[in-house]
Formats: sequence, structure tokens, C-alpha cells
Amino acid sequence: MSNIAQIQLELIDEFQLFDNWLDRYQYIIDLGKQLPEFPDEYRTDDYKLHGCQSQVWLKAKAENGMLYFQAASDSAIVSGLIALVMRVYSGQPAAEILSTPPEFIRAIGLSEHLSPTRNNGLAAMVTSIRDQAQACLAA
Repeated sequence: MSNIAQIQLELIDEFQLFDNWLDRYQYIIDLGKQLPEFPDEYRTDDYKLHGCQSQVWLKAKAENGMLYFQAASDSAIVSGLIALVMRVYSGQPAAEILSTPPEFIRAIGLSEHLSPTRNNGLAAMVTSIRDQAQACLAA
């Protein structure tokens, strides 16, 4: 298992393979298409993230200090952003989630190339994951 810092470096390297943002957007969308199926039973207000332009549902499961996430969106680009965030944080220790900032967002240029509402949604996802990690450690 790779740690969060290693996974972020891998993502940064992957995105450097693309010459332009049109190709990067397509890659993000393709990643979203590969997300595992999200159970309908979790598509409720209890799991819905607020602050996202699109509908986003996020389910966390804590197991032995590790956090596992499932998420879905009704938007192709947001599904891709979910895939990136899940790749970085799902299956990681709660303490590491809290101690490792999401550098990949800035490093691959997402903060510059997403609309303000998409940036807000991405921030809401990361905040929710960090809140879940904090709750896991407090339990």
C-alpha cells in the first residue's frame, strides 16, 4: 500500500503526461467512469455533501484506524474528481489523512482550471474526508 504522499506524486506524474487541459479534463472524466457502483441506499441526504454544485454523496467507513470511502456524483467531471480524491485518501490511516495536505490539487493545476463552484465542491469533499478522519481518531 502506498502512502498519501506517494499517491499524490504518482497523480502529479500522470497529469504531466498531458499537453493540454482538454486532455486532462478527458482523463478526469474517464477516471470517473471507472468508479465502483455506489449503492442507492446511500444516495440520501445523510450522505449528501453540501457546497457542491452537483449532487455528491460520500460514505465513510472506519476500520482499525483506516478510512474507506465510497462516493458518487451526477456529474461526469465531479465523478472524476471523486476518483482522484478516493485514490488519494481511501484505505489510508486517519492520522495520515489529517497530516498530509492535498498538494495534488494545486500541483496538477486543478485549483486554476476548475470553475469556482467545482473548486468549492472539491474543497467540500476534502473537508468532509478530513472531518471523518478527525472523528475516527476521536472515537
